[in-house]
Amino acid sequence: MPKFFKLLFYSIMISGSIISISSLSWFCAWIGLEINLLSFIPLMKTNKNKFSAESTSKYFLTQAMASFILLFSIILFTNSKEFNFEYNYMSSILMNSAILMKMGAAPLHFWLPEVASGLSWNSNLILLTWQKIAPMILVSYLNLINSLMILFIIYSSIIGSLGGLNQICMRKILAYSSINHVSWMLSSLLCSMNTWIIYFLVYSFTNMVIIQTLKHWKIFFMSQMNNIKNKKKIIFMLNFFSLGGLPPFLGFLPKWITINQLSNSLFFFIATILILFTLIALFFYLRISFSSMTMYTNTPTHKTKNSSSLTLLDMLSLISMPTSLIMIFML
Repeated sequence: MPKFFKLLFYSIMISGSIISISSLSWFCAWIGLEINLLSFIPLMKTNKNKFSAESTSKYFLTQAMASFILLFSIILFTNSKEFNFEYNYMSSILMNSAILMKMGAAPLHFWLPEVASGLSWNSNLILLTWQKIAPMILVSYLNLINSLMILFIIYSSIIGSLGGLNQICMRKILAYSSINHVSWMLSSLLCSMNTWIIYFLVYSFTNMVIIQTLKHWKIFFMSQMNNIKNKKKIIFMLNFFSLGGLPPFLGFLPKWITINQLSNSLFFFIATILILFTLIALFFYLRISFSSMTMYTNTPTHKTKNSSSLTLLDMLSLISMPTSLIMIFML
């Protein structure tokens, strides 16, 4: 695809999310989500990847089904007698479920690992970060049903941590990691929007560095982790520790804030579940790190320009720990 058309679709995709976030009616929010979907579909399909067509079809069908449920619940809402936010219980459940399906929250996560495993790294970065912004903010606009949200939080935490244990595909591991982080983001939404913004920014930054590094070294499976040179491998592994929320790395800070907010709001059970299953998620992050450090092969590694010097990605990786320490002492 020419760069002009890529730039055009990227701008339309961003505009669709902005329309959804800033709309004054649910129908306009649905239109924004559809604009976002239809502009992201051409970006997913690439000629270099033979699995991208299958992933694009799965993504389109799932998002179309979620959009249909969302539109149906909007019709139920607008046809109610009271034209305000006090809509009936059924439409509330349908709207929450449709939006949570769009972001890939468990147990409506069935499409996310399969779609992510067939996409390029650039498309995965958009799918795991930008595509969650509009659904997350729309969920915050709803009158949250605590029992339903707690159910999605617990399911996402459990499935996101256990699902990544038996995976060797790096794209599926990051997809299950995203499901686990969705549970933390939904928990932060129960507390405040500012907490969610901090968590999402830190998660997106860490994910961006990891995905761009994997793309740079052409890594798709755990067995290819030896492509990274030993000097840069340690720097790269810091990001997996940060993604798992291991102190004193940057990823620990938003989790610490979320746990504090949940404790102040008396959500002790949710905080306990999140902490316990994040330890399981941290296990497969450590497994990737330690196995790659001890892995040896006689095959030549992937060569890149200036491979011996520190790149921008390496510098971003090194920012993780000192930034976290500075922010913790400032609190």
